[in-house]
Amino acid sequence: MSTNPSSDSSPRLQLEIEKAGGVATVKCRGRMVAGSTGEFKDQVRALFPATRRVVIDLSGLTYLDNVGIGALVSLYVSSKSARCQLELVNLTQHVRQLLSLTKLLSVFESCG
Repeated sequence: MSTNPSSDSSPRLQLEIEKAGGVATVKCRGRMVAGSTGEFKDQVRALFPATRRVVIDLSGLTYLDNVGIGALVSLYVSSKSARCQLELVNLTQHVRQLLSLTKLLSVFESCG
């Protein structure tokens, strides 16, 4: 059995977006890896002009690689430019560990 995460048969990134009262919640399921982040960034950025607060729920994330981290950082920068608050919630142990190792954990407003 391979231990290479890229050979994992977990589903590609799936998004569910809910809007309520000026807040958009983006629920992520699957793998946030190279090849799956373009649509994610496009859909989240499309929320910024009309939404002051975007919450990204990572509870269903099964894997995050360096491209996924780059996507989160890119969205953080875009949110600041749009004067929008971006929050990451329900971080898995894997995601929390990666953000901590890269010194990015304190950059994101994390709650939950």
